[in-house]
Amino acid sequence: MEKNYRFQYDYLNSTSDLIKDYINQADNLKSFVNHFPTIENFGKQINLKSKYKINRNILFNVIKSQNKNLVLSEESNKNINLIKCDNAFTITTGHQLCLCTGPVFFIYKIFSVINLVKKIKVNYPDYNFIPIFWMASEDHDFEEINHFNFFGKKIVWDNGSQSGAVGRMSLYNINNVLEEIKDDLVGNKNGLYIFNLLKKTYQNHQNLADATRYLINELFGKYGLVILDGDDKRLKKCLVNVIKKDIIRQGFYEALKKSSDKISKVYKLQALVKENNFFELTENNRIKINKNSFKKIDSNPEIFSPNVLLRPLYQEMILPNICYVGGPSEVSYWLQLKEMFDQEKVPFPILILRDTVFIAKEKNLKRFKDLGFNIMDIFKHEHLLQKEYVTNKSSLSDLLHTEKEEIRLIYKKILDKNIEKSLTPNINALLKKQLNALENIESKIIRSLKQKNVDAVNFISKIKKDFFPKNTTQERHENFITFYLRYGDGFMNIIEQNIDALDPNFVILKK
Repeated sequence: MEKNYRFQYDYLNSTSDLIKDYINQADNLKSFVNHFPTIENFGKQINLKSKYKINRNILFNVIKSQNKNLVLSEESNKNINLIKCDNAFTITTGHQLCLCTGPVFFIYKIFSVINLVKKIKVNYPDYNFIPIFWMASEDHDFEEINHFNFFGKKIVWDNGSQSGAVGRMSLYNINNVLEEIKDDLVGNKNGLYIFNLLKKTYQNHQNLADATRYLINELFGKYGLVILDGDDKRLKKCLVNVIKKDIIRQGFYEALKKSSDKISKVYKLQALVKENNFFELTENNRIKINKNSFKKIDSNPEIFSPNVLLRPLYQEMILPNICYVGGPSEVSYWLQLKEMFDQEKVPFPILILRDTVFIAKEKNLKRFKDLGFNIMDIFKHEHLLQKEYVTNKSSLSDLLHTEKEEIRLIYKKILDKNIEKSLTPNINALLKKQLNALENIESKIIRSLKQKNVDAVNFISKIKKDFFPKNTTQERHENFITFYLRYGDGFMNIIEQNIDALDPNFVILKK
């Protein structure tokens, strides 16, 4: 497998205008960030963050204790110890605790951070940089994390109606997931490795947070990744004043609303702004703040969970962080936060869009090109590709185009004669009827041509499904196990070799 093609995000219809403009560093977004993502701007961000006081000792002790049961690599141990050093800074990503890592972009996201750390270190050798994975263990949306797709099946974990913070959930019933995928895994060496890894992950731990921490460390520990769970009383104590400000005074609402209102004049908002931005965690639930909640802040800060708009502030207050790497949705809601960060005098980090990757078999890409297409054509609609192929092959690329233009011209001449204005609607209706009749003839011709070229037509459908299964991108549908079965460790190696979060393009890898 090797890096083959890179394309601008304009080719992906799913890319929002906000993300396209951010990638292009549009002038109208300058006020929503401190610095756009360039190598030069990392130096400015380091200087900015250096002036902000972080309690590195608390952070170090929390990470050490959270990871004490893991077999840490030399690289991860080194990075954890570096946290105590004033010249060390973090580059962070995070995600929900998806079953078996969920969509494969989970892998790309983490490698985006790992590789960015290496690149920044080369350019700023006097500083140290630590890749951090922030576990979204307090997230409550179980339906988003309880499944993954595997060999055309949706594998779902039934957790027996548990609710609340997903990281605290027991692994009840999760053996059923392992049994469901066992037969598809144990038949080859790569699959057997993954199955045994998942058994250790989900059978040797008490809750989803511990299991996910173990799995991520097994996959990424050798790259020096450091894993942090924000659901920790020692860290939440650093947040007490923020919790009080939000719950008692709704002290973040105006700043969040101001930024969000500016963005909403041009773009669609990613996250709604609310007066209160914390929830109260109970043993099995996440509830809205009530009038008695403030009494518990000093004694039990760990029961207060920030929502999607306050979690970034929490993160940046406890980490010596200079950059956050996120997906399109994350970057979009982070852009709503600059006003709040300025209000709290917390440095706003550089935002970088994680890499988007498509993986394709080399023989399929070759055949696609042999059909007369460019690789970028893969992002056209399936029906349009099939139509282009059969009409070009039959020398009918301008199928009925001339006839349609002739009919339009005839009706235009009739209208130009200005015989009777009241007849104009009727004449236009007749024109539309004639054109619809030609469209119907064209559809029948194309249908016939498709039947004569069924192999090529079916191949076009297949390669489109490889890139866009279930009408979404490959990386949002497939799980990494699919590719690990095929390529083994080579999958992780080649992703590491080809991820570059500072390259503002997505990548197609061929095998």
